[in-house]
Amino acid sequence: MIRFGPSGNSQIFYSAGNKTSLQAPAWLKSLGLNAYEYSFGRGYTMSLKTAEALGKAAQENGVVVSIHAPYYINLANPDDVMKEKSFGYITKGLQLLRAMQGKHLVFHVASQGKLGRGEALTLAKTRLKELLARLDFDGEHKGLYLCPETMGKPLQIGSYKEIIDLCTLHENLVPTFDFGHINCITQGGLTCKENYLEIFSYCIAKLGFERTKNCHIHFSKIEYGAKGEIRHLNYDDKVYGPNFDPLAEALVELGLEPTIICESKTMMAEDALTIKNIYEKTAKM
Repeated sequence: MIRFGPSGNSQIFYSAGNKTSLQAPAWLKSLGLNAYEYSFGRGYTMSLKTAEALGKAAQENGVVVSIHAPYYINLANPDDVMKEKSFGYITKGLQLLRAMQGKHLVFHVASQGKLGRGEALTLAKTRLKELLARLDFDGEHKGLYLCPETMGKPLQIGSYKEIIDLCTLHENLVPTFDFGHINCITQGGLTCKENYLEIFSYCIAKLGFERTKNCHIHFSKIEYGAKGEIRHLNYDDKVYGPNFDPLAEALVELGLEPTIICESKTMMAEDALTIKNIYEKTAKM
């Protein structure tokens, strides 16, 4: 089942009198949304007890929870101490994800730094293989998925082909397609259904239909410049894209059922409803 929801809490969540994210699942259900991503981009600040309470609330309200790991993960950092820190951020995220009864842990793979593109990508791949060897997907981490994300700046590892190719390393790797980021890196290249079909077709060829069908998606309009992503916008922006309609057409045509997380600047929940309505209208055509 395709799902829609916000990353974090919109301003109207607090305007409605809510005080804590533990209230988010019931509030989202009341709006007709059924997904919620909790971002730990600046670091982990939640106890396992609170994570369990959030997971319980999510289950009671039919909301699927995902987690975004800290932004400063970098699997292409040559320093072994920093490598271990990155591994730690991912394993900590998996602990919180299990407590929340979620499935998807989104993370940024790497930045080039002073390395060449090929060198950085090779190192990130080596580090990821090492991490995967340490994780027990048949036991402690059963049913959990690492979701490397496409990125919006040229010096970040994360073109859609790079992410999909990394996901071939293990069946518990599922791509996060951030189409706002892809639109930035292609300088406004996502304009029609065929642009999305090209990405999904590559994914199906490399990972198979089921993993593509159940991929994770981030969606928002994002301002960009010559160096890529600048800032997230709300969906009512008329200057920057992408628009959701052609993505909805591609999802319906292929029969995909991803979790779609809206990352608008301040109207994440409202815009999640907007794109959900676009999808439902497209599906009925």
